[in-house]
Amino acid sequence: MPKVLLSDKLNEKAVEVLESAGFEVKVGWDIPKEELPQIIGEYDAIIVRGATKVRGELLEKAINLKVIGRAGVGLDNIDLEVTMARGIKVVNTPAATTNSVAELALTMILASTRDVVKGTCNIKANPETFKTMKKELFSREIDGKILGLIGTGRIGTALAVKCKALGMSAIGYDAFVPENPVVEMKSSMNEILKEADYISLHLPLTPETKHMIGKEQFALMKPGTVLVNCARGGIVDENAAHEALESEQLWYYCTDVFEKEPPDSDNPLLKHDHVIIAPHIGAQTKEGNFRASVQAAERVIESFKEL
Repeated sequence: MPKVLLSDKLNEKAVEVLESAGFEVKVGWDIPKEELPQIIGEYDAIIVRGATKVRGELLEKAINLKVIGRAGVGLDNIDLEVTMARGIKVVNTPAATTNSVAELALTMILASTRDVVKGTCNIKANPETFKTMKKELFSREIDGKILGLIGTGRIGTALAVKCKALGMSAIGYDAFVPENPVVEMKSSMNEILKEADYISLHLPLTPETKHMIGKEQFALMKPGTVLVNCARGGIVDENAAHEALESEQLWYYCTDVFEKEPPDSDNPLLKHDHVIIAPHIGAQTKEGNFRASVQAAERVIESFKEL
């Protein structure tokens, strides 16, 4: 009977699926992460979300580990070089949280367009500003505007469908996906930067994408562009983003991620009125968690059948 450790919070249905398949399940999401290396050696599999870092000492002590399940998309919390060298299979759930992340990106587009967060914060702090804020928050519509996608995989495509339903058009660039049925594809990222009113990032953090959006790229954007980052911290040069906000080249920077999480208290983006922040919650919905949990369990079960 394979033993599997669930070290990050999953939907209880995942436990049911695994136990029904004959696995011995340890619900360990309340175990402090620093204590995991002390127990990992007895497990054949581990299922994680983003909190558990499967690298370093944890991997060294995982002497019986055969499969790692990632309930989610990104694998940057797993040392893939070591797992490959040791023959440990790594599986994830790339489609499970697609809609959750796309909805957050859409939320940020709408919130920035109508200055919802700024209005909320100001009126809560001082109700006397109600009438003056009404005048100050004179804004615009997204109908007829251009959404530019950098990365047109599952999430980017899902966002395009939602935005087109609201009257936007969608253009995109993807170094690996030349065609898309709902997005007008462009041959370079620079075309997206120059043409789009709203730019949304949907790509992993790699050496090639680190600080992909910097001072040079902000200079190419239309004045008043909105940038949405529900992908990975580090893709955007945060200092350059702040400079672009100060010059109003960038109207809003909406981000679910930071290069350092949590960000330092002196990060200038934290103090700017035109920055909308979420604490890396793109995949954090009940529905997304259910799909990711069950699919991760199913993929781990399938992996053991193949061993």
